[in-house]
Amino acid sequence: MASSAREENVYMAKLSEQTERYEEIVEFMEKVSASLSDTEELTVEECNLLSVAYKDVIGARRASWRIISLIEQKVESHGNQDHVSVIKDYRSKIEKELSDICGGILKLLDSKLGDYHRYLAEFKTGGERKKAAESTLIAYKAAQVCKMDIPKSSCNP
Repeated sequence: MASSAREENVYMAKLSEQTERYEEIVEFMEKVSASLSDTEELTVEECNLLSVAYKDVIGARRASWRIISLIEQKVESHGNQDHVSVIKDYRSKIEKELSDICGGILKLLDSKLGDYHRYLAEFKTGGERKKAAESTLIAYKAAQVCKMDIPKSSCNP
């Protein structure tokens, strides 16, 4: 008996988890999520796979951003403007990756996880930071309502 595309994608996500290939877990779980009908939900196992994948993918980039920011401060304090420019460009690349990843999970989960807004608020500045912080609060409030209204067996990030 052939398994469904959903089962195959979940299986591949599990294999990816075992080999610590978190970007691939994200890809497989996005396929699972995209295939859901309006009445279907992710299982607890599927939610966990999705959560682990995004936390690890985003966690690596968050660590990179913190490190490059410290390096930038150190190099700036030594007055080496040529290197500061290169470092700022590299930091911008990491920030774009963070924005893209956070945007992906937020879109996928329809703003039910505040953590990804919080991650954006860590490195954004000005109006973007304020918007991310406000979105964090809204998402956390929505999650609280969900926790009260949805049975524990549902996907409740």
